[in-house]
Amino acid sequence: MKKRISFLLVLAMVLTMAACGNTANAPTTEASSAAAETLGLTEAAPESRVITDAAGRTVEIPAEVNQVVCVGVGALRYTCYVGGADRVIGVEDYETKPGMSRLYNYVNFDKFKDLPVIGTNGKPFVEEILGVDPQVIVMSSYAKQDADELREKTGIPVVVVPGSDTTLDDKAYETIRILGELYGLEDRAETLTAYLRDVQKDLDDRTASIPEESKPACYVGGVSFKGQHGFEGTEAYYGPFELIHAKNLANTTDQTGAFNIDVEQVLAWDPDVIFLDFNGMSLIKEDYEAHPDFYNALTAVQEGKVYSQISFRSSASNLETALADAYYAACIMFPDAFSDIDPVEKAGEIFEALLGTNPYEDLKGAGYEFRPITIGE
Repeated sequence: MKKRISFLLVLAMVLTMAACGNTANAPTTEASSAAAETLGLTEAAPESRVITDAAGRTVEIPAEVNQVVCVGVGALRYTCYVGGADRVIGVEDYETKPGMSRLYNYVNFDKFKDLPVIGTNGKPFVEEILGVDPQVIVMSSYAKQDADELREKTGIPVVVVPGSDTTLDDKAYETIRILGELYGLEDRAETLTAYLRDVQKDLDDRTASIPEESKPACYVGGVSFKGQHGFEGTEAYYGPFELIHAKNLANTTDQTGAFNIDVEQVLAWDPDVIFLDFNGMSLIKEDYEAHPDFYNALTAVQEGKVYSQISFRSSASNLETALADAYYAACIMFPDAFSDIDPVEKAGEIFEALLGTNPYEDLKGAGYEFRPITIGE
């Protein structure tokens, strides 16, 4: 009974002193909180929380996630997009090699180049992951590992994200949402999502109503998939073209995704406009030297309507480059609808929004830029 009376007296004193904020000797907020915690009046901050990942798995993770490794294409890329690059403590082997084909890596290379290697091409190295001891393993659906099995092997929570191998599909938005929740960066994820939806709507609004008969027939060559390809490397439902409702001749085949086409079919189509992926340019130039008559028979080559696409597919699709490509292609094919757009400025805006910086001038210095192309030069 005496203990209960003492407890109540102490409690009354704490509350009275906290209320008298205008007195010189009133306790600070910190002191009041400490006293309240001593009396058992507050609950300790939760040490964990639960997240539902892209595989529908309920995963218990730490309340704050500050140290992760990323396994599988897209996991690290989208982690960078939502602002989580500083939380990465181990990377797959190809992330430690310099290059400009993946801009998320290029702008964060100083962070990644000396990190421990914890996997390769979606295959995790269990011992190396245990060695860096991340709080969470972020794994894309493209990884070559079962999430529950990896969890069993490591004892570390595994959160699966969809990743995306095209442009703005549902998987891209879902990946951003899950990672925003995982890192406690919901505001950033919501801001980025709103921006990307505005970009998607802008492209759609400008092109959806253009009559099909008014659209130039287009072809994209030099597209990379499982390595570099020459003029024959093309893609049905090519992401940048899909965003602007372009008349992509490859869509008339029975193919989906990237594939090699018989170049005689391209000659038969004789596209109005040709776009070439820089990744395939060396092979295209080499083929031009051997077969100049083929290329010179194409109307687009004769009329100087051959243009660049900055390579956006490297270890799946790099969203910022794909969106920039879409605007450039639209400015070429639908100049009236895009008369107010400078594609280089728009690329810079997109790069800033997704990467936090604009490396366009670096791309240009390396030979990757939006411009007409003369194949023989």
